[in-house]
Amino acid sequence: MKNTLHKSLLLFSGLFFATSYAQEHKVIKLWQDSIPNAIENPEYKEVQTLKDSALWSVEKVTEPTLTLFKPQKPNGTAVIICPGGGYHHLAINKEGFKVAKWLNTLGVTAFVLKYRLPDDAIMKDKRIGPLQDVQRSIRYVRQNANQWKIDTNKIGVLGFSAGGHLAATLSTQYNKETYKTEDSTTARPDFSILVYPVISMKDSITHKGSRKYLLGDKPTKETVAFYSNETQVNSETPKTILIHATDDKSVPAENSLQYYIALKEHGVSAEMHLYEKGGHGFGMGRNSTHPWVKACEQWLKSSKYLTTNKN
Repeated sequence: MKNTLHKSLLLFSGLFFATSYAQEHKVIKLWQDSIPNAIENPEYKEVQTLKDSALWSVEKVTEPTLTLFKPQKPNGTAVIICPGGGYHHLAINKEGFKVAKWLNTLGVTAFVLKYRLPDDAIMKDKRIGPLQDVQRSIRYVRQNANQWKIDTNKIGVLGFSAGGHLAATLSTQYNKETYKTEDSTTARPDFSILVYPVISMKDSITHKGSRKYLLGDKPTKETVAFYSNETQVNSETPKTILIHATDDKSVPAENSLQYYIALKEHGVSAEMHLYEKGGHGFGMGRNSTHPWVKACEQWLKSSKYLTTNKN
């Protein structure tokens, strides 16, 4: 009886949070009709973790969404946020909602992407599932830019950890055809913000969990190379700011270093902030605001993404 009551209370609190949150911030279904590459699996249900009555993390995503955070005075810039979680779950509060609220203070319109996590149980090809969702996100925001006072040339992507791998994959493979598109709207982000990102799938520096969930237990050398984003950079890759900590034991800083070197070699504008300490997963800052937040704000300013929207 107690277990049944406990489960009922958890279900009610989850429904209450989802309802109240949807009222405050618009939740947009990413795919209006059928979801490409999807396998119907009625047994596969989304799992949400709440902390202090707030949505903290999400697993087993089958219905990808964008949660819109609108600033009081939009400046024309928009950012799609990809939370991390090793391609196993999404740290959607720490690396999603909190980041969106910070971006709003800068006048940036933010969208938190709840993307599908790679799983053979719900995808025909799990390697492209997350990329399909983030490509669709950029196109959707670009196609609907007018209603949110967004400049179509100022739409960026921000990713943490495995979400950083997804953001970097988008930045290097935005023109890969992963689903049938209705028009020629580009999925290329105008800029990338990568925070302690997984960049490479190579044994020496990758995050093993992220690689396993995305590529499986025994990926081929060709697959590993293709999803190692430092090997996919070209002159059209968007300008990028990279954030990492030297003492990151989960995702070595060499991930950011190799991506930075590749960007530099191809003449792409790049900035990197490598901190001595911080470990992994520090988000906006564990005890107070992390220095990268101010550094990123300055980079956005110098890149002309925080200027007043004249539309």
